[in-house]
Amino acid sequence: MRHKLLLVDDDKEVLQINKEYFEDKGYLVATASSAKEALAYMKKNTFACIVLDVMMPETDGFTFCKSIRQYSDVPIIFLSGKVSEDDRIEGLTIGADDYMTKPYSLRELAVRIEINIKRHEASKKTTTNSSLLEFPPMSIDLINHKVLWEDEEIPLSNKEFTLLHFLAKNAGSACTYEAIGKEVWGSYSESDRRSIMVNVSRLRKKLETHTGLDNIIESLWSKGYSFTLKKKK
Repeated sequence: MRHKLLLVDDDKEVLQINKEYFEDKGYLVATASSAKEALAYMKKNTFACIVLDVMMPETDGFTFCKSIRQYSDVPIIFLSGKVSEDDRIEGLTIGADDYMTKPYSLRELAVRIEINIKRHEASKKTTTNSSLLEFPPMSIDLINHKVLWEDEEIPLSNKEFTLLHFLAKNAGSACTYEAIGKEVWGSYSESDRRSIMVNVSRLRKKLETHTGLDNIIESLWSKGYSFTLKKKK
């Protein structure tokens, strides 16, 4: 099956170049020059990945990403002229799966798209024995991509869900920054450590509003994190 991509950028020349490149790679490609136009496509189509420019008129990429995350966990890759670490961290923490700075290599973008699509598809493929991770009073539903505290859903972004799932399936073991980075983002360098720490902090805050879920992610000094709840047998 050919995967569908949605490319969103207000530069129509760039859109055309990228569209032709990814069509040659075998993708079905839709393009939009604004968030409004992109949203119209999304109402009629299901995409395997969205490549989203940050700096756009009217609704910028960050704002549009937040809107998408209210109803979809589709992989989102930001393309941006904003190169600071703070901008990259903001993009990742609001729900993007990846962030590339301009100028960028189409070859590298193609690899990142492929990695994110494969990871997203893998997260949806579960077996009967692994479709639910239970850590009373919390359960992680891998089929419906939800985290439940008793019967109440804990709202998490796609990135936060993937992070929690990785920590939980390795409960009681040390998860290094490098292991987390490679699992959740597909790659790791020391500059990514702060992004991981910010995402863990946001995840903790959401969990800690529920009785029994405080302090379940333990910091391992200069190493990483460990999930401390015991899995139901």
